[in-house]
Amino acid sequence: MPDDLPPDLDRLHTLRTWHAMCLERIDRWIAYVQKRQAEEERGRRSRPRPADWVVELSRATGGPLQVHDGACGMKGKRHGAVSRDEARRLLTADAVPARPVCQPDTQLRIIGGLANQRNRPGPASNDPSGEAKSGKSRGFVAFFLWSEGA
Repeated sequence: MPDDLPPDLDRLHTLRTWHAMCLERIDRWIAYVQKRQAEEERGRRSRPRPADWVVELSRATGGPLQVHDGACGMKGKRHGAVSRDEARRLLTADAVPARPVCQPDTQLRIIGGLANQRNRPGPASNDPSGEAKSGKSRGFVAFFLWSEGA
C-alpha cells in the first residue's frame, strides 16, 4: 500500500472528489481549446486570398501613389487591389512609381521606365528643355517588357 495516502476512508473520499473536480475542470478547458482552434482554422480557410498587386492611394487626391506587391507590409492604410494588367499599366503608361522595397516592377518583368524615375530629383535648373546646368540631358527612358515565356 502507498504510504503517501491517508489511512482513513473520509480523507480518501475527499481526495477522490477533489481529483474528480480537477479532471472536470481540465476536460472543460480541453473542450474550450479545441473549440477555439476549430474556429481559428475555419477563419483561416474562409479568409480571402490577399491581392497579388496593390496600389497605394494618396490621402489628398485619392490618386495612385505607388504600386506594391500584395504581400508588402509597407503599403499604407489607403490601398486597393489591382489586377496584374492594371499594375503593369500603372507602372508603365501612368508612370506610377514602384515601391523600391517590394519591387513590383521587377516581379512584373518591367525593365527600366518612368516607374522608378518619377520621384528622382530632376535637373538642377528649371529649364523646360530638361538640360541640367552641367549640360547633360536627362534623356528618354524606354520601356521593355520581358516576354512571359522567358
